[in-house]
Amino acid sequence: MIGDVVRIEGVTRVQRTFAFVDVCGFTEFTDTNGDAAAVHLLETVRGNLRRLASVHGVRVAKWLGDGAMLVSVEPEPAIESVVAMVEANRAHGALPLRAGVASGDVILFEGDDHIGQAVNLAARLSDLAGPDEILAPAVMQTSLLVNTRAVPHGEHHVKGIATAVEIVRFESR
Repeated sequence: MIGDVVRIEGVTRVQRTFAFVDVCGFTEFTDTNGDAAAVHLLETVRGNLRRLASVHGVRVAKWLGDGAMLVSVEPEPAIESVVAMVEANRAHGALPLRAGVASGDVILFEGDDHIGQAVNLAARLSDLAGPDEILAPAVMQTSLLVNTRAVPHGEHHVKGIATAVEIVRFESR
């Protein structure tokens, strides 16, 4: 132990990309349309998310009620999959999705959980996003995004992040 820092052998850090995807207006939809309609909507949304994550080589790490946490080794597949998810969801006439995406160095905990700023930033950006919006730090723009373009969204102070973050909105080309 050095100061307040505890050194534990076996800590693994990895570079990953995270996306949080959430259905907008789900609680109101459930209240208005009932449980059966809500379950049907979730089956449609989850089916699309599962299928498109798989196609892009992205893993659904956790289901979060009407949302999901996605994990990818590389940023481009995560971004492209989320863009495809928003588009597919819109095409099916389901409630709109919103998403936040971020990449970074995180702790891999117990083999399947991730802890770190990138996870938190992706979740916070999802909270900031509006319907059919995908927000990410501007540093995630890359020429490797084939079907996606980045639109400037401005600098934002994000809860839990010490400095302002320059944000872009990813959308289909």
